[in-house]
Amino acid sequence: MNSFGMKLRYSTFGESHGKAIGCLLDGVPAGLDIDEEYIQSELDRRKPGKSEFETARKEADKVEILSGVFEGKSTGTPIAMIIFNTNQKSKDYTNIKDIFRPGHADFTYFHKYGIRDYRGGGRSSARETAARVAAGAIAKIMLKELDIEVLSGICEVGGVKSNSFDYERAKKSMIYALDASKEQEQKELILKAKNSHDSIGGVSRVLIKGTPVGLGQPLYYKLDGVLADAMMGLNAVKAVEIGDGVLSASTFGSKNNDAIRADGFETNHSGGILGGISNGEDIVLNVYFKPTPSIFKEQHTVTANNKEVDFSLKGRHDPCVAVRGSVVCEAMAALVIADMLLLNMGSTMSGVKKYYDSTTPSS
Repeated sequence: MNSFGMKLRYSTFGESHGKAIGCLLDGVPAGLDIDEEYIQSELDRRKPGKSEFETARKEADKVEILSGVFEGKSTGTPIAMIIFNTNQKSKDYTNIKDIFRPGHADFTYFHKYGIRDYRGGGRSSARETAARVAAGAIAKIMLKELDIEVLSGICEVGGVKSNSFDYERAKKSMIYALDASKEQEQKELILKAKNSHDSIGGVSRVLIKGTPVGLGQPLYYKLDGVLADAMMGLNAVKAVEIGDGVLSASTFGSKNNDAIRADGFETNHSGGILGGISNGEDIVLNVYFKPTPSIFKEQHTVTANNKEVDFSLKGRHDPCVAVRGSVVCEAMAALVIADMLLLNMGSTMSGVKKYYDSTTPSS
């Protein structure tokens, strides 16, 4: 499957070393002001080659809107966007044409389909996530109309954890670090991994502010379940926590329950979601990225003919994929919330009547 969402549904296409990547976003309400400069600014946050903490591959990631927008506004029809690849070095991958890279999807793609695009991983490359960011930017424009904000940053690199979470500061950090007191140590870990031809894992923290009570479709389209699905669908993500996450398994109910007062909840251990439905508190997620599997140390593997070999990888890769991955987490969260908002509009008969009463011409 290459599509995600129900009311707001997007599909992506393209490969890492193909001509282009892109997306088709369907379900955007008509009349939304489409700020193309904002969409490009979101892609600029994710694009590669901005600093020594990222891959050296430089792509402009210039987005072009092909349909669904007229005179700056959405028309209610599918919005198609394309991003052309301009800096491929496919020759870097000729030595792995018949080799499965450890930690990559090479092995599983080949055994599932009987064929694979070995150039940078083809469809399984994180290059595809640029299209998700483009779609997510439009979702964020929608959310802004309702005063809902989605933010993210890096809260952990290689076990060095943040003690504070400053999302505004993270926007100005080269690694989107949330804690100024931990940033230098986190940067040093990334560079140490890079200089030793290795990679390192990290954790992105996503904050969603301003969501109303009631988002989520129990039992089989719960808000936390769909958010986790969206994050686990990203390259290199191996775990997702909502609120206190795994810590909830080591505490008592008397501590974990969020007491309720007339003016709201006393705490937010739940991460803003109860029973799969938003409760009006901030929604908080931690998204765990494994170390980038593309490393430049000699490794053991097998060929397509199951022959054991040792090989060394070439190419340009992120020493910590979590850094740029954090921007993608933000985009995916925005897409989920926008989709849930559209789904929630018809959850009560009074809501349906309110809409149609407001659109019925008076006699």
